[in-house]
Amino acid sequence: MTATYNVTTDIGKIRLMIADTSIITPHFSDEELAFFLSLYPGSYRLPAAQALEAWASAMSQTADSERIGDYSYTKKQVSNLLALATKLREDENTNPIVDWSSMDFTTYGDIEGADHVDSWMLTYSGY
Repeated sequence: MTATYNVTTDIGKIRLMIADTSIITPHFSDEELAFFLSLYPGSYRLPAAQALEAWASAMSQTADSERIGDYSYTKKQVSNLLALATKLREDENTNPIVDWSSMDFTTYGDIEGADHVDSWMLTYSGY
């Protein structure tokens, strides 16, 4: 299992989003991240969210709090990973797929076949 970190690659972008940037002790291999990418073609947020949820699932098997005498601590790693996954999913759902303001509609002419619409409507028995 390999682990690389190069933000110009899809795997590197996912690693950056989920903060799995250490190639010495990575949580996911490149192959695992490639699998998450294959589940959601064209998206970086959804594969990252899926990876975070898998990471949280693995971490939930260990104790998240401990008490030793008067000393106690609580780790919120699982809830933090799930919160970030939720945010990534929300961002994916709220950001537009197409940025209409940057599209150039000036090169488009009349709608093709528009001259046939009137004749079709006249021959339709309801008109």
